[in-house]
Amino acid sequence: MQTSFDSDKRKLLSSLCHGAIFFSTTLFSIGVPIVINIISDDPVVKSSAKESINFHFNVWFWATIIGVPIAVLSWLTFGIGGLLFFPLVAFGFLLHWGLTIVALLHCFSNPDEPFRYPFIFRVF
Repeated sequence: MQTSFDSDKRKLLSSLCHGAIFFSTTLFSIGVPIVINIISDDPVVKSSAKESINFHFNVWFWATIIGVPIAVLSWLTFGIGGLLFFPLVAFGFLLHWGLTIVALLHCFSNPDEPFRYPFIFRVF
């Protein structure tokens, strides 16, 4: 027997999982999908929550990998070295925000199918 899930609720919860990064890039962006994963019994919402958690972990990981050398290089060269990494940082921000917006649009246009972020490693 197949259980029917509310499409509007699915859209809302899936978009909250992916859009949590817009509220804060700290623990809040991971906390919202974790809570939604725990309270929801919808398999699409659970998949969206896990994918969102993985994406936020990737954002934190790559920001650390790129951010630490930029900080050190900027400190050592009085700011000039950090300018060399500016295109890489700008590309990272565009990719981060762009993929999040694509995920939100996918949640609204295809609520019955979970969004999968490309190019990320998945912990969960």
